[in-house]
Amino acid sequence: MTKIDERFYTVPELADNLGITPRTIRFYEQKGLVNPQRAGTTRIYTRQDRAKLLIILRGKRLGFSLREIADYLDLYGADPTQAEQIRMLLGQVRERMSDLEEQRQALDVTLDELREIEQQSIDALQEKGLDPES
Repeated sequence: MTKIDERFYTVPELADNLGITPRTIRFYEQKGLVNPQRAGTTRIYTRQDRAKLLIILRGKRLGFSLREIADYLDLYGADPTQAEQIRMLLGQVRERMSDLEEQRQALDVTLDELREIEQQSIDALQEKGLDPES
């Protein structure tokens, strides 16, 4: 890597570095979540842009919407103490955890119902002298 590569990334370099496609980076750029600099016609990304992309990717992996991620990124660098950003993150994390707990409960109910139907089906086949596994 040359010295300039240590400070800036092109789309393909950044995509390779983050394990994503260039199209993904362009999508987040179109959504206004990252705003690369230009060197002629080449878009170049800074370490701060890379950090933002890491936040975006983590947020998506954890189930946050692009709007929620954008709201969080709007505070990125705006408050030197990052207190407002951390409070927003805390609220979003708590809300996401609550949503996931509700989903887990719904899944548990569904799984219990399916297990009951499975057992009823096995019992019905066995009552008819049939092997449930064939």
